[in-house]
Amino acid sequence: MWSLETLGRVRLSEHFYIRDFLYSEIAAFHGFQNMPERPDLAIECGRAFCGALLDPLQDTFGRVAIRSGYRSPEVNRFGNENGLNCARNDNPIECHIWDREEGENRIAGASVVIPWFADRYEKGRDWRDLAWWLHDHLPYSEVFFFPKLCAFNLVWRPVARRRIDSYIAPRGCLLKPGAEPDEPLSVRRDRYADFPVFLGRR
Repeated sequence: MWSLETLGRVRLSEHFYIRDFLYSEIAAFHGFQNMPERPDLAIECGRAFCGALLDPLQDTFGRVAIRSGYRSPEVNRFGNENGLNCARNDNPIECHIWDREEGENRIAGASVVIPWFADRYEKGRDWRDLAWWLHDHLPYSEVFFFPKLCAFNLVWRPVARRRIDSYIAPRGCLLKPGAEPDEPLSVRRDRYADFPVFLGRR
């Protein structure tokens, strides 16, 4: 029988424990316990997510801030039904419920902020500089950018869809699944030429 304390000690990757993802403002304010219904599946997906995507980000940019990590089905359902920026539990793009699906339908994601880039974004840096860096360096499935702090949802799936969307101008879809970037690699590299040297593992 998992306890929340025991679960929180589970290490997902070099830099992250599952406790890093269990805090939920919705749960804390409304009195829910944000605990997976299927802890083993949440751990499996969380390890894949952190190892493939978050560890390389933290290795390269320094601290990655988790804005919204795991959500239990109960917490996410409440958030959706009360207009708290949560997708429906059965929505295939809902990435915060790590223990929802099996096999090739597994998914894990989080809303994150990279403070190194947030400081530059605040001074006018184009969010697409980071978007194209992510595309050229990480095996992400989906990325969705938001205006505040240039936070973004970062999603892992066993088979990556490779889609990028944004609520920041220019709003909409930057890259559709299966499509090639509309900027050549040389132009994309110029965008992020001043970024730290990539230290991740692919």
